Order: sequence, then C-alpha cells, then structure tokens
Amino acid sequence: MPDEAAPIASSLPLREGMDRLEASHIVQLWQLGMGRKDLIPLYVGEGDLPTPGFICAAAERSLRAGETFYSAKRGIPELRDALARYEERTFGVTVDPERISVTSSGMAAIMMVLQATLSPGDNLVAVTPCWPNIFMATRVVGAEPRQVELDPLAEGGFRLDLDKLFDACDERTRAIFLVSPANPTGWIADPAEQAAILDFCRRRGIWLIADEVYHRFVYETSSSRDSEGAVASPSLLTLAEAEDPVFVVNSFSKTWAMTGWRLGWLIHPLSLGPLFDNLIEFNTSGSQTFIHRAAIAALEEGEPFVVDYIDRCRRAGELVFQRLSALPRVRIARPRGSFYSFFGLDGMDDSFAFAKTLLTETGVGLAPGSAFGAGGEGYLRLCFATSAARLSEALDRIEPKLT
Repeated sequence: MPDEAAPIASSLPLREGMDRLEASHIVQLWQLGMGRKDLIPLYVGEGDLPTPGFICAAAERSLRAGETFYSAKRGIPELRDALARYEERTFGVTVDPERISVTSSGMAAIMMVLQATLSPGDNLVAVTPCWPNIFMATRVVGAEPRQVELDPLAEGGFRLDLDKLFDACDERTRAIFLVSPANPTGWIADPAEQAAILDFCRRRGIWLIADEVYHRFVYETSSSRDSEGAVASPSLLTLAEAEDPVFVVNSFSKTWAMTGWRLGWLIHPLSLGPLFDNLIEFNTSGSQTFIHRAAIAALEEGEPFVVDYIDRCRRAGELVFQRLSALPRVRIARPRGSFYSFFGLDGMDDSFAFAKTLLTETGVGLAPGSAFGAGGEGYLRLCFATSAARLSEALDRIEPKLT
C-alpha cells in the first residue's frame, strides 16, 4: 500500500500551461459518436478506402524477412532516395536525400520542427482557419500561437491578405505556419503568394513551415503537372534553396490512404540533417523498417491508385457542392484543394453546438468550424473522401437541418 501521506500525481506541479491543453472539438465529437451503429463519420480527415493491397504486401514481405529491428533514425536510405525521386517527378525539383528525414507521422515532423525553432515567449503566426493541432503543439513548447484569418469571399472561397499576415509578425515571431492546400478551407497559396512569404521570411529571419500534406488533392488546371500527368499544388520546394529557412512537411496518410500507418517526412535545410537525426532519436528513436518498405511501394507503384483516388474525391466534392449550394442558408464554393467542403451556414452562431445536434439527431458527424481557429466560426467541415452512396445518405439526413 502506498504511504497515505505521499503526494499524488494530481497535486504535483506540471509545466506551466499543460493544464490548459484540451482535446479539439473534432475529437470531442468523435468520442460522442463512438459506438453508434448508424454513424456516418465525416468529421475526421480520412477516407473510407483501406490501404491498397500492394502497400500492405510490401510490409508483410518485410516482416516475413525479419526486418523488425531498429531502423535508420531518419529513414532507410532506399526510402529517402524514393522520396527524392517522388519530389522530382511531382514538382520537377532536385532534393538531396540528406535534406529528407522520415518521421513517425506528419504530426511528429511538425512537433520536432517546433522543438527546434521555438522557445518560451516566442510566437508562431498561422494562417487560419487551419488544422487545429498546430495551436496546442505551439503551446506545448511554451510559445504563443497567433492567428491571421483568410478573408472570406462573397462566392464562398477565401483569399490571403499578405499585409495582414506580415503585420502580425513582431520581434518574437520565429515561424509562419502555412497549410496549402488548406485544411479545412481548400484554399491554395499561389506561387506569387508563396514567393512573397518566402522573401519576407528571408529578410526577417523567420522560419517558414509549409504543411503540404494535401499536395495531390487539387481540382483545378492551374496546378503543376509532371511529365506523367500527375497533378500537385504549387510547392515551396520549387522556390526554396537548400539553406533557406523553410521546412516542408508531408505525410503518407492522405495520398495513399495510410492514416493508421503513422508515417510522414520532412524536408529541411541541408545543414539540419544531424539535428533532426538527434531529435528523432530523443522523440521516437525512428519509425519501423517494414513501414518504410510499404512507403517505398506506395511511392513507386501507387500512382494509378492516387490518380483514381483523387478523381473519386473530385466527383465526391462536386456532388456535395451541387447538393449544398442549392440550399439558401448555405454559403459554399467548389473545393480547390484538400478533400473537404467548408461551408458557411447563415444563422448558425455556435458551430460546435450545432455539430453536436447534427450528430445526435441525424447520425452524421461534421466538424465544427470553431475547431479551426480564427475565421472558422459559422462554418462546418465535411470530409468528402468517401463513396458517393455514403455521401448521398449523409446529405439526405442533414439537409433538413440546413434549410
């Protein structure tokens, strides 16, 4: 029996600010819907397709070959080489494999970038509405997240005011965080905007963290194309030099339907390879070789799947747009990128409460706009990376609540 006079965990001090961390509204809705048999979960960022069989088979072969020991911390050389070839095919750029670190998820890559760049009292400026984990992750390292809202357009889309972004930066700003294609809005930074932000960061000595996880989910002709016809969003990789203050974060989760595998990669300045080798050791000690083999298969054999998946999402996004744009209360634009419809609803002033009501009364899970920071309230996010039949059923259920 423990000594009754001994302190218990709840009475011991934690680091300042740790008691203010909280689960996002998306996670809270996910928990609310758990166990419901008629649930159509469109609130999280994953589709309904399982990982393709050829990717799973590569992992199985690796396991059967006994590749279950510690791996190279920054990724086995074969995977880093495959990633360099993929970036060249996709964006027409040459990336030295020494600039690539494989990480245990895109989230892990971002967390290590924040550990490397932010000190207590510093701030990070994020373009919002955006993926919400960045706010709490910034607080975990003792820094302040600042938010600069995209300006909503009358037709339902968004634009970035560069002056507003730059004015939000001060002498304690250490990083700008940019998600493009954006989760949840589908907004895409064009090359001129990227170049202006990069130039600002160079002049001011500020890091630029580019989340390009949705780089292949693009539904317009202004995107970059490689010689094989692949489509991708404009990338900072086409503008940044090897020692520019730029981190590009990516993940296998979305493009190859590998959310549960937890594997990402980071492209960083060439000189920071040894730093990230150490940070990976102290955070995770590296990811698993058999998952690396699966990732190589995704990169080298996965293009037919990716093309079909993106076309499926394109058609699904159009289905959602056609259905919701016909409702008088809804403000929605055709999605430009990512795989979400982010739509405004006139008269809704508490999106979290409304999303809970939708879930309870219809069995359809949508993410509340309030989860995505400044500029998100008044909106709902619907993930359309799922079958047309499932989307149609979900829309049939929720449309009466949106009219």
